[in-house]
Amino acid sequence: MLFLFGILCAGLCSLLDMFIPDVIRMTVDSIIGDKALMVPGYLFMFRNMTAAETAEIVTLVRSRLWIIAIIVGVLALLSALANYGQTTLNEMASEHMTKNMRDRLFTQLQDLSFSWHNKNHTGDIIQRCTTDVETVRRFVSEQLFSVVRIILLMCISLIFMFRLNSTLTWIVMATMPVIFVYSWVFGAKISKKYMECDECEGVLSSICQENLTGIRVVRAFGRERYERERFQRQNQSLVDRYMDLNIWSVLFWCIGDFMSGLQVMVVLALGTVFTVRGHMTVGELLAYISYNALLSWPIRDLARVISDMSKAGVSIERVCYILGSETETSPDDPVMPDMHGDIEFRNVTFAYPEGKNVLDNVSFTVKQGTVFGIMGATGSGKSTIVELLDRMFDLEEGNGSITISGTDIRNIPRNWVRANIGLVLQEPFLFAGSIKGNIGITQEELDMGMIENAAEIADIDRTIKNFSKGYSTIVGERGVTLSGGQMQRVAIARMLVRQTPIMILDDSLSAVDSVTDARIREALGRKFKGATVIIISHRIKSIEDADTVMVLDGGKVAEIGTPAELEKAGGIYKKTLDIQSNIE
Repeated sequence: MLFLFGILCAGLCSLLDMFIPDVIRMTVDSIIGDKALMVPGYLFMFRNMTAAETAEIVTLVRSRLWIIAIIVGVLALLSALANYGQTTLNEMASEHMTKNMRDRLFTQLQDLSFSWHNKNHTGDIIQRCTTDVETVRRFVSEQLFSVVRIILLMCISLIFMFRLNSTLTWIVMATMPVIFVYSWVFGAKISKKYMECDECEGVLSSICQENLTGIRVVRAFGRERYERERFQRQNQSLVDRYMDLNIWSVLFWCIGDFMSGLQVMVVLALGTVFTVRGHMTVGELLAYISYNALLSWPIRDLARVISDMSKAGVSIERVCYILGSETETSPDDPVMPDMHGDIEFRNVTFAYPEGKNVLDNVSFTVKQGTVFGIMGATGSGKSTIVELLDRMFDLEEGNGSITISGTDIRNIPRNWVRANIGLVLQEPFLFAGSIKGNIGITQEELDMGMIENAAEIADIDRTIKNFSKGYSTIVGERGVTLSGGQMQRVAIARMLVRQTPIMILDDSLSAVDSVTDARIREALGRKFKGATVIIISHRIKSIEDADTVMVLDGGKVAEIGTPAELEKAGGIYKKTLDIQSNIE
């Protein structure tokens, strides 16, 4: 609706701009000069005046030329008001559109699959959601309305110009196809150059985002010079591409200025000849030059709009890539079973895109209410099991099945699966904010009793209370003010607040000492006896009290049984236990 009213204001503004040259024509020819007053057709209320009435009006205005000034001033004021309305409505509409676009993009990003996020660089995603959205907003606010106004100005100007001199107008129109053709040619070239710039800027954003995220690693390994040189190389590449884009843009504008200036010169020269030969009056020539100026500006501006449209088209395409990406889908016949049941992996085979099998025919069962330990070498598929169970990735048909309480998880909605599985990731992520906010992030209203209870089980309560601001302590972006072990324990407390029937600790006790590890596991077993707990760890001590332990080797189940059974079997579990016992 705002766009519609803005277009109406643009049309009114264009129409009002046409009246002033006509006032100048009548003033020069009939008020100052001695030509008969030619009343334009749109002033139909004055068309039936007699010659005497017309002469009387001319005499009155001739003695009071300030009336002309008032008429011109009123027309200019009305045009300014219409232009103000157009601009205001335009900005309001574009801002609303931009807000909706950002909301849709952010919502879409929340619904896209984990594999999609793995495939696309964070910096490039941010580039699409910020710079590209701003490019689209700028085009809509500055150029889209210009297109409407340009078309209106061109149509109305040509009507008024044909009324004054059709021959000269046909000459003017002959130059317009040339301008349109070279505008499209340059527009295509500029679009390609802008795409290169935008993609290069996305890479630069990724480098910057990656560097800031891993700033502690950069400092720890003294990679400041390497990172600086890498950034500078990419930055120089971006500058080179923009310089190339600017060369084409400047060439485009110079040709446009030349064509526009040539057209104005032709109109002035031929108009003067027509006036000298009596085909036009002086007033008509002045009015025609004014209309041509109003026409030449839109033609030049249309070329600029075509150039900016090319850039906006690239940005729209990049934004639509996100909006058009396939989101996580819900099953056709969703089932939401009681999650207090057995978990079963049956002949599961899985490979990440363009990779070899990470899991190869894996089968095991986690009994409800038991503690299930998983160990294995790096890359053996431990974390992949967690990602499949939490439906971050889905199994393809024919690659086995995963069931909870006897229901295939592909038939269970993702939000139901994730609402009933508490997960502590291998690398815990804390948001910038207070410890209290991070632990209670899943709660609509913070319950300090639940937060403190969860922190006590995670053995972080005393540490938090030793901070000067306690639970209100700000942890900093990504939790950088906490140690690795403290971050892991805060993440465990965050998971415990949810009190889910299934809890998974993915190597999340690796940064705490053995005594703290034992206290946390003991508290978990005491407070959440009915929950199913899956502990993934390289440390035998972390899973020695588990009901069942599974050892993975090369994506296959090498051993499975109770810790005592595996120790007696003398396999990988026993060898690892002996090595770690000797180290300790």
